[in-house]
Amino acid sequence: MAKLHVVGIKNCNKIRDTKKWMEDHEVDYQFVDVKKDPLSREELKELEFKVGLDVLVNKRGMMWRKLGLAKKDLSDKELFEELLNHQTMIKRPVIIKDEAVMVGYDEESFESFLDEEEEQ
Repeated sequence: MAKLHVVGIKNCNKIRDTKKWMEDHEVDYQFVDVKKDPLSREELKELEFKVGLDVLVNKRGMMWRKLGLAKKDLSDKELFEELLNHQTMIKRPVIIKDEAVMVGYDEESFESFLDEEEEQ
């Protein structure tokens, strides 16, 4: 059985909804709170490689606005460093199952993402 990880921050509504969905559907998962246990550079690089910075960075979030990043013309490398240093900017939830990664809250996608993996 693949180990499922849900990455986010504890007090986020999307994370609360995701955890509730997982529990309602009896899905075994491990929660990674990036405030308490930030992703390593390598872990974040792997996510960037799999889904891209555009998908990974929440450009509508509070931290994005607080840092004034919309006004800055950042290279991907600079944006990655900002994300590494301010992981609350990661779009939530990030769901990781083996090599597969899903970003964002979408119950229908949760089902197909989890089912797809089960069948292999």
